Amino acid sequence: MTTHTEVDVGDTLDHYRIDAVVAETGMTTVFRATDMQSGRQVAIKVPHASMEVDPVFSERFKREEEIGTSMHHPNVMQIFPHHDHSRTFMVMEWVPGKLLRTILNEQGKLPPERAIRITVGILHALEYIHNHGVVHRDLKPENIMVDEQDHIKLIDFGIASKEGAKRVTYTGYTQALGSPDYISPEQVKGKRGDARSDLYSLGVMLYEMLTGATPFSGPSPLAVMNDRLINHPTPPREVNPGISPHLQEVLYRALERDPHNRYPTAHAFAWDLENLDRVGVSERAELRDWKKRSAGTWRKVLYYAVLAIIPLALFAAMLLLSGRR
Repeated sequence: MTTHTEVDVGDTLDHYRIDAVVAETGMTTVFRATDMQSGRQVAIKVPHASMEVDPVFSERFKREEEIGTSMHHPNVMQIFPHHDHSRTFMVMEWVPGKLLRTILNEQGKLPPERAIRITVGILHALEYIHNHGVVHRDLKPENIMVDEQDHIKLIDFGIASKEGAKRVTYTGYTQALGSPDYISPEQVKGKRGDARSDLYSLGVMLYEMLTGATPFSGPSPLAVMNDRLINHPTPPREVNPGISPHLQEVLYRALERDPHNRYPTAHAFAWDLENLDRVGVSERAELRDWKKRSAGTWRKVLYYAVLAIIPLALFAAMLLLSGRR
């Protein structure tokens, strides 16, 4: 694989030997490496050369490292602090296993027991980070590592927010547009989102694990987000009769459009999953009206398109003004 960094397999980066390319995004490359001082395997995230000079990306990268080094939980990937790197890179715990996305690509859907087990592990991670004032904001199967015993690691805090920290200008929204299947309705409307937004995203992931598909669809990111705002998903039991009514009810509670009607905490979500026989099943309009699909009016589509464009335009204007200083 050709990378966009000045680092390649076989190189040394300070006291780390680069052993293999693990993953590459539009902004960074992740390598498996060996710490030649301790002999341990690590993962190293290196920004692409073009991104190192981007001040907004640099602020995000720094924020991710600060959040990651403060997290100490078995279900959260550890980022190791440093003080003397010769260039910008991040050293992370090496996590064996497969991405949840890879598992879903291989298997399509998971048995309910396994889907619940993985979801509860993610909820333990979310409970920990939320209690420490951190919201992930980009939960998706690509950011969950699963080992052979179904223990999970939450990875990638690239657009996470921390209580009290300044907001990085609009990067959260522009990044969210790249993963429209999982963002919450309030994020679609341009809001920053809070812990309940993470729980909504996890509800989408649980729906996908149980049915093999995400609950909302469309030919474009905007269409997917519009579908989320105006339609009900196909009831999970219509797709997979092996899902119990109680588990279906948990899904609907996680996928409430209004965050005030959603699970208030990761702990409450996990408790219901671990005590399904005690979950009351509601008579829901979603079960009655889900076939009444609406494409939405052009006015609604235009409204949400404008919501997406405004922050991007403002961000471009800020960059232009900063360049004139």
